[in-house]
Amino acid sequence: MDNIYITTAIPYVNGAPHIGHAMDYCLADTVARYYKMLGKNVRFQAGTDEHGNKIFLKAKELNEPVQEYVDKNAAKFQEFIHKLGVEYTDFVRTTDPDHERRCQEIWKKLENHIYKEKYEGWYCTGCERFVTEKECKENNGICSDHQKPYEKLSEENYYFRISDFKDQIREAISKDELLILPEFRKKEILKLLEDSPDVSISRPKSQLTWGVPVPDDDSQVMYVWIDALANYITILGYPEKEISEWWPAAAQIVGKDILRFHAIIWPAMLLGLGLPLPKRILSHGMVLSNGQKMSKSIGNVVDPLEVLNKHGLAAFRYFFLRHIDTFEDSDFTWEKFENAYNNELANDLGNLVQRLATLANKNGIKINEFNLELPEEYYSLMDNFEFSKAFDFVWEKVQDINAKIDEEKPWALAKNGETEKLENCMKGLILDLLIANKMLSPFLPEATEKIKAIFTDPIVPPEEPLFPKAK
Repeated sequence: MDNIYITTAIPYVNGAPHIGHAMDYCLADTVARYYKMLGKNVRFQAGTDEHGNKIFLKAKELNEPVQEYVDKNAAKFQEFIHKLGVEYTDFVRTTDPDHERRCQEIWKKLENHIYKEKYEGWYCTGCERFVTEKECKENNGICSDHQKPYEKLSEENYYFRISDFKDQIREAISKDELLILPEFRKKEILKLLEDSPDVSISRPKSQLTWGVPVPDDDSQVMYVWIDALANYITILGYPEKEISEWWPAAAQIVGKDILRFHAIIWPAMLLGLGLPLPKRILSHGMVLSNGQKMSKSIGNVVDPLEVLNKHGLAAFRYFFLRHIDTFEDSDFTWEKFENAYNNELANDLGNLVQRLATLANKNGIKINEFNLELPEEYYSLMDNFEFSKAFDFVWEKVQDINAKIDEEKPWALAKNGETEKLENCMKGLILDLLIANKMLSPFLPEATEKIKAIFTDPIVPPEEPLFPKAK
C-alpha cells in the first residue's frame, strides 16, 4: 500500500490542549514520518470537535458567541500542534458546513439501522454519553472520570442499532482484521462488546441546541457519535467522493478512554455504510503525574506548553515518546524529565555529536554519500508500533557508539600519526551515528535534521551544544 492514511482523535475545544492530546499528535506524527521514510504517500488528519452542551455552556459562561468561541479555540489547537513539530495534511472542524452536510448524508445512509425510542436512564454531561444501569451501579452513581453524579434523564431520541453488527465486529477483531493495539486492549473490547447496547445518536433540541440538525426532524439534533466519529471520512470527501484511495486508515490513534467508541461504535457505523474497517487502532495509555491521574482538583495537571518551553521541542518529544510507554500508563515528574534531558539527550547524544564532529573537523575527515541500512529489529518494532521500545533500541546504539569512541580512542590515533587507522575509525563511528540518527528521525525530526547537516561535507561542529544542559 503506497497510500497511508493516519488519524488522531478530535478533541473538544472547551478547554486548553493537554498532555493526552500531545500524545495523540506525537504518536501519529511518528507513524506518519516513519511511513514517509519508507517512501509512502501519507495523509494525516487532525481536527477539533466543536459541538455539544459542554462547549455551548462554556461559551455562554464566558459571554461569547459560540461560533467565535470555537473559532478561537480551534486556532489554539492548530498552534499547539505546530509547536509539537507535527505535520498534518488535513484539519477538520465539525462546524465546517461541508462536514455538517456530509454527516446528514451519512445519517440517511444509516437509516435502516436507526430507530426512535423513549429513554429513561443515566447520563454523564462530562462524557456526553448515556450509561447503563449496570455501569451506574458499578460506579456508585458517580462518573469515575469526572467525579460527578450521573443525571437521571427521560427523553425521546434516535438510536443506532449496534446489535446489527456485533458479530461482524467480533469476528474482525478476533481475526485481527481490525487490529487493536495493545493485545490486552483487544481482550477488553471483546468483553465490552458482549454487553454493548444500542447508542443514542440524537438529543432533543430542548436539551441540545448546538449541533448538526437531524435530517427530516427539526425537533432533534445529532449527538456526538455520528457527528464526531464521521470526521475521519468526511474530511476525505465522503460520501460524495470515492475514498478508497485513502480508506481504510492504516492507523487510528486514540487514548484508552475513548477506545470503546472507536472499536465498537465506529466499526458499526462503517459496516452500516458498507465501508471497510480501519487496519489498526492504536490505543495509548494515560500520562500520570507523580503516580496519580492528572486532576485540576488535586492540582497535579502538567501543562504541555510549560514542558515544551522548559528545554524545547526535542526534549519534549524525547521524553514523551521514549519514557512514556506507547501502550501503558506512565508517569511524568519534573525530576524524571530533567534527568532524561541532561543525562540522556544532552549527554549521550548531544555530547556524542559534538565530540565526533570536532574530531572529524580537526583531522580533515570527509564523509562521502553512502547508503544507510537500518537493522531489521528496528523495522520490526516500528511496524508493530512499539515506539517506546524502538526508541530504547536506538538509544542502545547511541550508547554503544559512545563506548566505542572511548575504546578506540581516535584522538590517540591522531596524536600517533596513524592516519589510515584514524580515517577508518572515524568514518565507522560517524556512519554508526548517522544510522542511529536516521532511526531517530521519526521521533526527533528537528534535531536529527540538524545532526545530519553537521556531518555533510564539510563536517562543521555545532558552535553551541545541541541540547544545552540546564544550569
